[in-house]
Amino acid sequence: MMPPQLRQPSVLPGFGLTLGFTVAYLCLIVLIPLAMAFLEAFQLGWREFWSVVSAPRVMASYRLTFGAALLAAAINTGFGLIVAWVLVRYHFPGKRLVDALVDLPFALPTAVAGITLTTLYAGNGWLGQFLKPLGIKIAFTPTGIIVALVFISLPFVVRTVQPVLEDLEAEVEEAAASLGADRWQIFQRVIFPAIRPALLTGFTLAFARAIGEYGSVIFIAGNLPMVSEITPLLIVSKLEQYDYKGAAAVSVVMLILSFILLLLINLLQRWNRSRQA
Repeated sequence: MMPPQLRQPSVLPGFGLTLGFTVAYLCLIVLIPLAMAFLEAFQLGWREFWSVVSAPRVMASYRLTFGAALLAAAINTGFGLIVAWVLVRYHFPGKRLVDALVDLPFALPTAVAGITLTTLYAGNGWLGQFLKPLGIKIAFTPTGIIVALVFISLPFVVRTVQPVLEDLEAEVEEAAASLGADRWQIFQRVIFPAIRPALLTGFTLAFARAIGEYGSVIFIAGNLPMVSEITPLLIVSKLEQYDYKGAAAVSVVMLILSFILLLLINLLQRWNRSRQA
């Protein structure tokens, strides 16, 4: 134990108290609810648990939920980078308005977003009426789910990449250009390595947000079992049928799969940082 005169002063006064409050708060808000889901699910026997979580309808919802979330996050990684690039590198009339519109999915209630997207893309909607003669159907299909997930998760990528682009020094690009590098080489070897960690972070946040989305999806999805039914809706359906153990079992599988995917993405981010170091 260090003598009192040699102890380092605490940066945060009352560290012990604040640490205890932080741990207690996280347990109350995060750990205890998650633990209750596991306890409720484990009341089922192993065979019954496996029968519930591996039913064909449930498996179809897993594939749709995670597949649509991954695809939406990947789309937003590309287009979110373009939006962030335009907001940082160009000046044009209405730039502040466009910048504010990026945050609209944060403030807009998800149910309102779902109704709006359905109104736009339904067969008789503003955009759907032009797509229908082309044989393109978006509302009430899995494609509509992807559109909704892209809408609600776009800000995560833009707001993650934008500060990194703002901090990127233009002199580095100018030096690369003076050495004979073309625009693609500058982006590939100078810009992309600098923004890659932010892109991975934005992809992770967008993916995590899309997995649990419910309000905006149920209006545009159609909610047909085995076709356009997402797992959160299936969980709500089981709760409405008073099947609490079944709902908890499906929730536990969602938690485990989400944790594994996020862990893999975080390990990829750490590996990427170690390569850059």
